[in-house]
Amino acid sequence: MGGSPFQYYFGFFLLLLGFKAGLGSSLRVGDAKVGCIERERQALLHFKQGVVDDYGMLSSWGNGEDKRDCCKWRGVECNNQTGHVIMLDLSGGYLGGKIGPSLAKLQHLKHLNLSWNDFEGILPTQLGNLSNLQSLDLRYNRDMTCGNLDWLSHLHLLTHLDLSFVNLSKAIHWPQAVKKMPALTELYLSNTQLPPIDPTISISHINSSTSLAVLELFENDLTSSIYPWLLNFSSCLVHLDLSNNHLNGSIPDAFGNMTTLAYLDLSFNQLEGEIPKSFSINLVTLDLSWNHLHGSIPDAFGNMATLAYLHFSGNQLEGEIPKSLRGLCDLQILSLSQNNLTGLLEKDFLACSNNTLEVLDLSHNQFKGSFPDLSGFSQLRELHLEFNQLNGTLPESIGQLAQLQVLSLRSNSLRGTVSANHLFGLSKLWDLDLSFNSLTVNISLEQVPQFQAIEIKLASCKLGPHFPNWLRTQKHLSMLDISASGIANVLPNWFWKFTSHLSWFNISNNHISGTLPNLTSHLSYLGMDISSNCLEGSIPQSLFNAQWLDLSKNMFSGSISLSCGTTNQSSWGLSHLDLSNNRLSGELPKCREQWKDLIVLNLANNNFSGKIKNSIGLSYHMQTLHLRNNSLTGALPWSLKNCRDLRLLDLGKNKLSGKIPGWIGGSLSNLIVVNLRSNEFNGSIPLNLCQLKKIHMLDLSSNNLSGTIPKCLNNLSGMAQNGSLVITYEEDLLFLMSLSYYDNTLVQWKGKELEYNKTLGLVKSIDFSNNKLIGEIPTEVTDLVELVSLNLSRNYLIGPIPLMIGQLKSLDSLDLSRNRLHGGIPISLSQIARLSVLDLSDNILSGKIPSGTQLQSFNASTYDGNPGLCGPPLLKKCQEDENREVSFTGLSNEEDIQDDANNIWFYGNIVLGFIIGFWGVCGTLLLNSSWRYAYFQFLSKIKDWLYVTTTVNMNKVRRSLHN
Repeated sequence: MGGSPFQYYFGFFLLLLGFKAGLGSSLRVGDAKVGCIERERQALLHFKQGVVDDYGMLSSWGNGEDKRDCCKWRGVECNNQTGHVIMLDLSGGYLGGKIGPSLAKLQHLKHLNLSWNDFEGILPTQLGNLSNLQSLDLRYNRDMTCGNLDWLSHLHLLTHLDLSFVNLSKAIHWPQAVKKMPALTELYLSNTQLPPIDPTISISHINSSTSLAVLELFENDLTSSIYPWLLNFSSCLVHLDLSNNHLNGSIPDAFGNMTTLAYLDLSFNQLEGEIPKSFSINLVTLDLSWNHLHGSIPDAFGNMATLAYLHFSGNQLEGEIPKSLRGLCDLQILSLSQNNLTGLLEKDFLACSNNTLEVLDLSHNQFKGSFPDLSGFSQLRELHLEFNQLNGTLPESIGQLAQLQVLSLRSNSLRGTVSANHLFGLSKLWDLDLSFNSLTVNISLEQVPQFQAIEIKLASCKLGPHFPNWLRTQKHLSMLDISASGIANVLPNWFWKFTSHLSWFNISNNHISGTLPNLTSHLSYLGMDISSNCLEGSIPQSLFNAQWLDLSKNMFSGSISLSCGTTNQSSWGLSHLDLSNNRLSGELPKCREQWKDLIVLNLANNNFSGKIKNSIGLSYHMQTLHLRNNSLTGALPWSLKNCRDLRLLDLGKNKLSGKIPGWIGGSLSNLIVVNLRSNEFNGSIPLNLCQLKKIHMLDLSSNNLSGTIPKCLNNLSGMAQNGSLVITYEEDLLFLMSLSYYDNTLVQWKGKELEYNKTLGLVKSIDFSNNKLIGEIPTEVTDLVELVSLNLSRNYLIGPIPLMIGQLKSLDSLDLSRNRLHGGIPISLSQIARLSVLDLSDNILSGKIPSGTQLQSFNASTYDGNPGLCGPPLLKKCQEDENREVSFTGLSNEEDIQDDANNIWFYGNIVLGFIIGFWGVCGTLLLNSSWRYAYFQFLSKIKDWLYVTTTVNMNKVRRSLHN
């Protein structure tokens, strides 16, 4: 078979072309890339069919000029020599749908990354057939579940596995699956609802991976049963994160045997006991914050030379910072906040780390003494010493911390003046908080600081009386708090232009006067607090575009009936509006869409009139509604029953009329405070109010209510159970700051109206006084054993006081006066030791006031107007007491007569005895001479014997003394 060389090579070339066509790809000479394998291309297209791609992540797949070559598709990488798909990375593509099993046909796949998408459904276990897989990342697919991880045991080459935020709540055998992966070095199963290890299941016989170096299991349901399983990796673990789980008990000493461990995070658990003295000497990061650890910080930490990040915040640690920490020369972050640490902060307490320390957080402790000299800490970026007991002045050396970005000294006892010298060198400072100290901030426009802060908080520092002009130099300010700073001045014209870019500012509790200008509607305010000043005039409409608005306790006037704000100005809605204690008038605004996000609405103590609008019921999230002390009329709008989150309803001191609607109890079951006092409501008390299980304060006094008191009051379990509900909520202003709000209301207490806020949840009271209620006091009311105040006075109640009234052991005030109650005062009433206010006057009570120190300690006026009552403290004596006195008097007279007779008999016997004794002897001697002679002779012999005996004995004594 002959032929020319040209024919031979030409035939070989045609053969190669045919081979290329059979493969469905192209082959280039040299280093040219080989196209993808057709069966793998079809697998990818099949996968695409089950994917929801709203943003075009997979638009190049099967389309365009590269539709045949999958190696050029987005997210696909092939081997240059073989054309096999070795990597598929579609992370962050906003893909949805399900992950189909067709991916299992990519047998040469080494890296699969589908993280940060919205895939849902069950994770296909066919992925276990990808035997060449080295890296698998499916994190942040929150709607994906996997109930069995056994398929992972087939991935013998897998070194990196991340299933974080995938639901693994049913994968009870996950520890066994992990131990069967010999090559695994990094495992991330955080926030997967991972169940705790069942201690009854033995896993010791399974060969475990000896290469696992990184293990992150934070935010799961793991318990301390995981410790034995962790020991399998004690010789290889470098990074371990078990934070935000349910670990309890003491920290096991076994962590000290993990000699390779450099990162350990056990924060946000329920660990107890003292901090172990032994940890790996190679630790770089140790986080034990937010547990229940106590005791002191061990000195042994000073020997951990590599320690750079130490977090012990949120425990109950005591004592001083150990001096051994001075030896930590690589320390970068030290966080010991919210403990009970004490002592002085000496200049050299962290001497060795003054060139490395970047964050020092010792806030919320009990450190005392003067402010430490930190001038040598050249790398310090954040300094948190707030909520301690530091005193003295702020040293000017603080201005030498050139890298300082955050300076927080809030709530100490610092005093003196802060001048430009303190702040001039802090050019990088963006957060300054000197609030609640006795500091005077004295900075002039001639010496303004070099920094451009984002947050400045100087509450309760002295800035006034003039407005601090230096603030206008801060061009990037987002948050400003100069409340209670002694400013007594008119707001300058530049202030509103200066604050136009602020997200939050607080100038409350000053003496600022003037009016608010007609501000532009393009302001960026998220919130403002201008309360407790002397501002007057009308309120600009544009302010209602804020998220938090507090203009209370000023002198604003006019109408707000058209002041709703806009609906399309911002992505947030008005959630907190407080215009109370002003001079506003007119009708309430009809704000539908604009006020739908309201949580707190306080318009109390103004001059509003007209009816409450039905649009109020569109504020579905409202928790607090204050309309007290206005001139509102009409019935309660039915739409209010849509506000199912309502916890406080205060409509007192208006002119509201009609019947109290039953849906208050049926629809508003979360109510804690209901105050409808001093209105014109009529009809009976609806039985549905007994459904208010959480109610602590129910005030229906001073209305025109009639009928009987419902017997179902014992269903108000909030007044029968121990504990209090604090009416508060926190508002996050677009993650910039968190505002805490404590609700308040006026409570009729001991004859006075008192305002309660933080302690409002402790007040448990019922006030039905000054109505037209009839019938008896239901005995069921005595089941409300945590009731503190009960006022049923000024009604037409009849019958006896319930015998079991003494069950109300927590009762501090009881007023049943001005009714028609009859019968006796129950003895059990004297057993209420806490009772300090009692009024039973003007009834038809009778009988003796029960004895005991409690009821007798009240003034007699407590029982006035009850002619039938007797006994202390009343001057009127009871009949049985008078009879007893007469009986005691007669008995006393008989005893006196008997005593006199006894005395006469006693003294008569004495005289008779003396007469008989004296004359019995002396008379005999006088009458008989021989007896008389013998008697005196006997006395003479006795005298001679005494003389001789005395003389002889005295001579003996003299001789002995002479010798």
